[in-house]
Amino acid sequence: MYGLAVVDIVAILLYFIVVLGMGYYSSLRIKNQEDYFLGGRRFGKLIQTFAAFGQATSVENAVGMTVIVFRNGLAGVLQSVSGIFYMPLYWITSIWYRRLRTITLGDFFEERYNSKGIAAFYALVSAIFFMMIIGLGFMAMTKTVMAITEKPVSELTVSELSEREKALELDKLENTDARLLSNNDKENLQELRLMEPQKDFSYINEKYLMWLVAIIVVLYAGFGGLEAAFLNDTLQGILILLLSVLLVPFAYSRIELLFNVEGINGVIEVARSKLPESAFELWGSPQLTDFTWYYLVVLTITIFINISTQANQLTACGSAKDDYTARFGFTSGILLKRVASLLWGITAILLIVLYSDLISNPDYLWGRATRDLLGPLNLGLVGLMIACLMAALMSTATALMITASSLLTHNMVRPLFPGKSEKTYLNVGKINGMLIMLGAVLSAMWFDNIYQMLKILWEFNIIVAAGFWLGMKWRKANRKAVWTSAISTAFLFFILQLVIPLFPGVKTNEYLAKTIDSKEILSEYKARKIDVDNRLKEIQLWEKLNEKGIVNTKKPSPLKEGDVFTKKFFTEKRSIFWSKGIKYDDDGVVYGSGLLSLELLAVDAMGFDLSKNDQALNETIRLLIRSIWPFLILMLVSIFTKAEPKERLDRFYVKMKTPSVADRDEDDRQMKLSYENPHRFDYKKMFPKSSWEFEKFEKVDIKGLLYFSLGTALILSILYIISFLGK
Repeated sequence: MYGLAVVDIVAILLYFIVVLGMGYYSSLRIKNQEDYFLGGRRFGKLIQTFAAFGQATSVENAVGMTVIVFRNGLAGVLQSVSGIFYMPLYWITSIWYRRLRTITLGDFFEERYNSKGIAAFYALVSAIFFMMIIGLGFMAMTKTVMAITEKPVSELTVSELSEREKALELDKLENTDARLLSNNDKENLQELRLMEPQKDFSYINEKYLMWLVAIIVVLYAGFGGLEAAFLNDTLQGILILLLSVLLVPFAYSRIELLFNVEGINGVIEVARSKLPESAFELWGSPQLTDFTWYYLVVLTITIFINISTQANQLTACGSAKDDYTARFGFTSGILLKRVASLLWGITAILLIVLYSDLISNPDYLWGRATRDLLGPLNLGLVGLMIACLMAALMSTATALMITASSLLTHNMVRPLFPGKSEKTYLNVGKINGMLIMLGAVLSAMWFDNIYQMLKILWEFNIIVAAGFWLGMKWRKANRKAVWTSAISTAFLFFILQLVIPLFPGVKTNEYLAKTIDSKEILSEYKARKIDVDNRLKEIQLWEKLNEKGIVNTKKPSPLKEGDVFTKKFFTEKRSIFWSKGIKYDDDGVVYGSGLLSLELLAVDAMGFDLSKNDQALNETIRLLIRSIWPFLILMLVSIFTKAEPKERLDRFYVKMKTPSVADRDEDDRQMKLSYENPHRFDYKKMFPKSSWEFEKFEKVDIKGLLYFSLGTALILSILYIISFLGK
C-alpha cells in the first residue's frame, strides 16, 4: 500500500497510538496556565536535556543536512554544526530564562520596557516565526516520505514523464564540461536550472500528509500541553538518535558490496573516487558558491543572535526546577544535537557517494536511501524511519506550538480581555495552537524547497533581537528605541520586501531580474575515479558532436587516476534580488519570485555592481546590513531619549542576579530580599560604574565553559579529520 509493506504501516500506527496516549495522560494533570504552558515547572535534568534536544532538533535537520552537503560538501556539515562555536555561551545565557520567572518571553518585554504593546508585538513576530519553522519540518518530512513512497517510471502520468525527461536532460548538461556545450546547450542549461524540473514522483499527496500530521500534533499536544510535549520529547529524542545512525551501517555495507571493498579504508577510498576534492573543503571551495569562510562567520554570529531571542528558549529553560537544572539540561541537549548533526553529516556523505549519480534533487535523497537500503529487509525499518522522521518533526512542532500559543494567549489575548477564568484562557490557548498549525502548513506550501526556508529562518528573529539583547544587558535601552528598531527592521527587511512585489510590473521588471555573472573557472585537480569516468563521458559526447559538425574544440584526452588535469565549468547564474530566484511562467516570461531584497537593491543602485560578486559575498553583505541595522538604530535612539525609570530597572536587574531555587517558598523569600535591597548583588557586576549589566564569572560558570568548549573542540577535530581523509 502506497509503496509500503504491511509491517511498516503497523510500525507507524503503533507510534501514533503511543503518542496520543501520552497526550491524554498529560491532559488529566492540567489545572492552570502554568501547568499547560510550562508543565508546572517540575522537570528535572533528564527531561530538560531531551526537551532542549527535541526543541532544537527537527526532521529538517537530518534531511536538510543531506541537502546542504549535496550542494556544498563538508562545508555544509560545518555550517550545520556551526552552533558548536557559541555552544559554551549557552551555559551562561540559559539561566537568564529561568531567572525571568515568567510564563513567556513576551513577559520580559512587558516587564523590562513597561509595555504590553511591545510584548504583544514580540508575541506576533514569534508566532509567525514558529509557524515557518514548523512548516519547514513539514516540508522536510513530507519530501522524505514521498521519496520513500516513490512511483516506478511505468506508473507515471504523461505530464510526469515529460517533466522527468527535462530533469534527466538537466542532469546530463550539469555533468558535461562547459567547453563541450554548444551555445544552444548553454541556454538550455540556464533555462532548465530556472525550471527546476522534478525527476521523482510519489504515491503520497504532499498536502494531505501535512494535514494528517498537523491534526495528530494538535490532538496530543493541544490538549496535553507542555508536559505532553516534553514526555514525547523524551521518547522522540531516543527515536531521533536512532534516526541519526539507522542508515549508517546499511549505507556502509552497501558501499562495501557495491564497490568490492572492505573496512573503513576501503570506504574512504570509494568516497575519494566518487566525490571531487572540493567536496572535502571544510571552509568552503571556490566551486561551492553557497558557503565561504566569511559567509560562515557572519551566518554563525547572526544565528546565535537570533536563536537567543526565540521564545522557546524560555519554554526549555524556564520550565526547569532551578538554575543548575536549566543550564545543565539545556546545554547538554544542545551538545547532544551537535553530536547528532555530526552523525547526519557522516550519513549524508555516505548517501551522496551511493546516490549522487541517481538523484538530482537532494530533498529526496534521505527518502530514496531509506527505501533502497531498509525496504528489502521487510523488518518494518522503513516504517520505523518514517516514525523517527515524524518524531523529529512532532517533538519540535509540539513544543513550538505550545510556546507560540502561550505567547498569543498570555501577551495578546489576556491584555485585551483581562479578568477571564483560567479555563477560558486555556481554551483560547488550544484554539491558538490550532491556528499555529494551520499557518505552519500554509507556510510550508509557499516555499519551493528546504534551503529557501532555512535561509529565511536563520535571520527572521532579527526584528526583535536588539530589544532582547540590549534590554538584558544595557540599562539605557528604552521602549521608544525598541519600537523604532523593531518596526523599522520589520518594514525594511520583511514587510516591504513581501508587499512591493505585489505591485504590477515589479516581478517582471528587467533590472530586478539581474543575476550574478556566470564565471568561467579553471581548476586543477589530481584525477580520481569519478574524474576518469566523467572524462570518458566527455570524450563520447565530443565524438557525437563532432559527427554532427557542431564542435570546434580539441578532443579531450583520456585520464587515468593520479593524472593532474584542469577542468573548466560555468558557475550558475543566480538572482541577486529575489529570495526564491528567477522563474518562467506558463507563457515563458521571466519573473522574480519570493521576497525582494531591498538592502541589496540599495547597494547595487549606489553603484556597486553586485553582478560581479560571488553569491556568497552578496549574501554576506545582505546579512551584515540586516544584522547591524536593528542594534544601531536602538542604540542611537536610546542615547538621545530618556531611559526607563531607575526603580523599575533596579528591580529587573536584581531579579536577574537572584539565583532561582526549586523550593517555591524559598525562591519567593529570596526575591523579597532582593526587591527590598535592589543593590544586593551589585558586587557581581563586571563593570560596576557603567550602564552595562554583565556579571563576573563564578566557579560554576568557568567549569561549564571549559567542559562545553572541550565538546566543541572534539566535534571540530572530527570534522578536520574527515576533511583530511577526504582530501
